Amino acid sequence: MIESARAFLKAQGLDQWQTSAYPSSSDVLSDIEKGVGYVLKHDGILVGYAAVITGFEPAYDQLKGSWLTHNRDYVTVHRLAISSQVRGQSFGQKLFTDVFETFDTYTDFRVDTHPDNQIMQHILTKLGFEVCGTVMYEGERVAYQKLITKVSDNR
Repeated sequence: MIESARAFLKAQGLDQWQTSAYPSSSDVLSDIEKGVGYVLKHDGILVGYAAVITGFEPAYDQLKGSWLTHNRDYVTVHRLAISSQVRGQSFGQKLFTDVFETFDTYTDFRVDTHPDNQIMQHILTKLGFEVCGTVMYEGERVAYQKLITKVSDNR
């Protein structure tokens, strides 16, 4: 799936994931070993993957810009890839909404993407993420943040 996503990015004219071995199968294996590998299935078939990391992301401490909060306990999504078999069917959005539901004790979600990755930027904007600046993570990346307000149930 990562190699398919890498080829898709290349076909879009992006150098994202092209100039180094990142992300590699060892990155994915490391994610799984650390318990941060997140998969999305549809009809029993693997259709999406991302690393979903809770806590502090060191690269985000060097933001050129301003985060919406100074919270240091948030969810970061890295290495998102969607199967070529379902690309264009909103599974990128679905993966994010599943992450919001799975990590429902968190209110702060952050992600970065290549400045020319218009597809990911469209998904993030549609989901209510806000641009907060740029970070260096495998090159310069646009940093996004989404804050979710939790409604308390006072019955």
